[in-house]
Amino acid sequence: MSSTEPWPIESLPLVGGPDFPIGIFWPPHPYEVTLARYQEIAAAGMTFLITGNYMFDQHINRRALDLAGQTGLKVLVNSPEPRLSAITSTLSVTDDLQAPLRISTSDARRLVQIMLDEYRRFPAFAGFDVYDEPPATKFPTVAAVTKLVRELGPTVLPYSNLWPGTGAGYAAFVKSFVDTVHPPVLSFDRYPFLNTGLDINYFDNWAIIRKAALAEGIPTWTYIQSVKFQNRVVPTEAQLRWQINMSLAYGAKGIQYFTYWTPEIARGEAFESAIINADGTRTPLYDIASRINREWLAPIGRELKPLVSVSATHANDNPLPPGTEAFAPDDHVLAVEGGAVVVGQFRAAAEDGRRWVLVVNRSDTKDTTVTLTFGPAAARSEEFRIEAADFASASADKVTVQLSAGGAALFRLGD
Repeated sequence: MSSTEPWPIESLPLVGGPDFPIGIFWPPHPYEVTLARYQEIAAAGMTFLITGNYMFDQHINRRALDLAGQTGLKVLVNSPEPRLSAITSTLSVTDDLQAPLRISTSDARRLVQIMLDEYRRFPAFAGFDVYDEPPATKFPTVAAVTKLVRELGPTVLPYSNLWPGTGAGYAAFVKSFVDTVHPPVLSFDRYPFLNTGLDINYFDNWAIIRKAALAEGIPTWTYIQSVKFQNRVVPTEAQLRWQINMSLAYGAKGIQYFTYWTPEIARGEAFESAIINADGTRTPLYDIASRINREWLAPIGRELKPLVSVSATHANDNPLPPGTEAFAPDDHVLAVEGGAVVVGQFRAAAEDGRRWVLVVNRSDTKDTTVTLTFGPAAARSEEFRIEAADFASASADKVTVQLSAGGAALFRLGD
């Protein structure tokens, strides 16, 4: 299979299928890789984890995969895995004999095959976290490993995540990654809640990722802030909802929490109060994330996952944040009146004229009310009701909805 052919998305774990992937980064460390801890992860509504937090060898990875299988979780094996780390981080995959610190394509192939043979006998194995935040100089190596995984394990997910950025330079960086690596999913991390307030460039970052992914025909994933570190705050419940709903409005098909376990102080980034403390006790974020995952993200994610993002616009948002597009009337939504909101429009993968509209409160601190006037293309409107996990009829052409801070509402338009 050529790496430039479209990815067989539906055959890949997490990316394919109806369930919305909800992941964690920085899972329990090796002394806490226990059945009880993995049951705790699953009970919070998480569906997968990325290994890390000093899970440095295949022995602990095998134990994690076994426990994940018992609790219904999937696992992406991260580059602390020594063979994966050697290929991607320490060395570069190249057949240029003059290149420093290199591994040949044939030797890399053998190591990838060995890892696949070892891990894919576990049902929980979903794939590899090939490289987290690769610099541009590593794109060829990430591409080589991604291609090898695709050839040797076509139903295994080779995943990589990009660092954040804004503007034309970052857009070129993302395009270079997509053009070089041809990834099955485009992921990034940006943590917007600072000591000084909201990082207003968050939207520009999302707009760049969304555009690049749509051009490639692949889904987008993102990380959300769930820990205090550096100049960032512990998010409130409204701020967790805000990050999730803004990401959904911009087309996200996967959400990951950064972090689940609190990294220890020796890492030097002043981490505090993630979902689980460094001593293993739960913080208030555990119950908050559990409630959001089960009562909102999982059901709303199942509705949005198979859809294609048509637009992500800002209505009544003044001044307009950098990199964003102002709402403009169309045949589906004629007007958005009231508070500042972000409006995500979606269509079915096989275009049938219907539209789904996700409207998200722009504020993470204040409730708002907004009135949507639907256009002639919307013969009727239905609002998604979480309690029933289904749509219920709304008025034909105009709906007023109250949105809590960071909250959202989903409508389905058409016949």
